[in-house]
Amino acid sequence: MKLSIAIAALTASAANGQATDAPTAICIESWRYQDQASWDSTLIPAFEAKHPNIKVTFAPNLDGSAAYYDQLPKQLANGTACDLITARPFDTSLELFNKGYLEDVTDMPVLDNFSKTAKTAWQTDDGAITFAVPMASVITGFIYNKDAFDVLAIETPETQDDFYAALDKLKEDGTFIPLAMGGAGDFAHAYGSEKGFMSIGPNYWKGEEGRLALLDGSEKLTDEQWVDPWRQLLKWASYTGDNGMSLTQEESMELFMSGAAAVYPVGSWELHDLEEGVNGTFPMGVFKPPVPAEGNQCYIQDHIDMAMAMNAASPHKEAAQTFLDWVGSEEFSTLYANELPGFFPLSTFKVSVDDKLQNDMISWREDCESSIRPFFQFLDRHDPTTTAQSFTACGEVINGVKSPEEAAAEMQAVLETWYEPQMATKPSPFTPPSLSSAFTAVAFKGFGTTFAAAILAALLE
Repeated sequence: MKLSIAIAALTASAANGQATDAPTAICIESWRYQDQASWDSTLIPAFEAKHPNIKVTFAPNLDGSAAYYDQLPKQLANGTACDLITARPFDTSLELFNKGYLEDVTDMPVLDNFSKTAKTAWQTDDGAITFAVPMASVITGFIYNKDAFDVLAIETPETQDDFYAALDKLKEDGTFIPLAMGGAGDFAHAYGSEKGFMSIGPNYWKGEEGRLALLDGSEKLTDEQWVDPWRQLLKWASYTGDNGMSLTQEESMELFMSGAAAVYPVGSWELHDLEEGVNGTFPMGVFKPPVPAEGNQCYIQDHIDMAMAMNAASPHKEAAQTFLDWVGSEEFSTLYANELPGFFPLSTFKVSVDDKLQNDMISWREDCESSIRPFFQFLDRHDPTTTAQSFTACGEVINGVKSPEEAAAEMQAVLETWYEPQMATKPSPFTPPSLSSAFTAVAFKGFGTTFAAAILAALLE
């Protein structure tokens, strides 16, 4: 009996010792199933080489972004979610934090590696609490066929006049369709807003200065600096060829990749697909949104898009925090930028990307001031959201259904019905609109309407 007890004690002791020495296993939730190979082959091995006592698994939702938005809150509620959560910007993640699902990481020193703007999307409304470590942004501009420009001796446009001179030259020559931009379908309208209005707009409303002025009510969507970008989009339509406005987003992208069109409004997330589609048949270059006049400060849409949060119920918080520390490092920024094309690090480290088009695009940060999409903070707390309204407005403007002035006035009128700083009589003091239960139901799917939710899912695939 004593021997049996002794053996049992030794077995338990050995088991305890093995348990103590065993690596801590943590996993990462994400909608980006396309990134599995990069995490498995490069990012995770780099982390584990420095932290062999922690084993990491990238466990994305294989059904994509729409399923992720639907299932993640349920997983967090029933305790089946991973230790680390890939977080969308602003209200989508704020709602999770408000429900107690995400950990407060405000005191993590690694957050000093990020600008105030970069952290904005994962903070409480008053900016007092941060609940995620920023990871990546996306940038918009233009991609062009270098052969088309070279044969007509067109210089890369710097100003609005340069841009239209280039398009006029292409149109007059007739060899290439000047601009590949579709006008048919909700997806085309969404991209027209995100890669058109929101891309060139910061040069007119002066980036963050104008965005914040819209939030505090000192600027309106009917002001010239907010209407002018719509006027430019209307003008673009005349350069899209005889059937340009009948093309879908996918068809306009194919038009550019075929070599038939010379210029394409581009999001950085599309660069990899464009390079694969063109497959070296012609050289490409990128240029930033032209400024209205020579000598103007340039601004770019450098939209904060993705972060990493910690599950507040994780049983492995120490290991999860170690991983978050690494996410905020220069090593992670460099690896991530090169492994995941078109998603640029949000850290303040200067990162070089091997791909020339992407490196050129990220270099715009050196000369231009960065700004985020204008409506994502506070202004999408209504159904339909202001972002969704901008999608509709884009389709109406480029197809000649409404004038730029009419579209802007309609958006402003809606804003004045619910957003306090834009009301004729502003309650004081101002409190950002709350995330009501009614809003939450639609906000977690993206933009507050059925078609916009579907568009968002497609954009994030």
